[in-house]
Amino acid sequence: MTNRKPYVREMKRTWWKDHPFYRFYMVREATVLPLIFFTLCLTFGLGCLVKGPEAWQGWLDFMANPVVIVLNILALAGSLFHAQTFFSMMPQVMPIKVKGKALDKKVVVLAQWAAVAAISLFVLVLV
Repeated sequence: MTNRKPYVREMKRTWWKDHPFYRFYMVREATVLPLIFFTLCLTFGLGCLVKGPEAWQGWLDFMANPVVIVLNILALAGSLFHAQTFFSMMPQVMPIKVKGKALDKKVVVLAQWAAVAAISLFVLVLV
């Protein structure tokens, strides 16, 4: 056996801050944090809806808090940012071919946004 120590490269906790690609990746992945809050709010809202009018009104009052409104706006911005980055990657990951030719990337991305708009409009009409 040898007495040599193996080389261990030092890795700082903030290594990702030095590279734009990793910084962008970390920001994209951090968009989940406000979405967790939003999901928890909706879950508790459903629970309050089941409990009765008083609980529902309490939840509505909580949702009217300016801090909660700001967090929900952040969640919306984060989800739109996440969707935009996902939609822009999709033509590269899964190219769609029609009659043997790949569709233009812009067409695929715009089709996805059109689907989001159509589904959102459908949900708004239902409500």
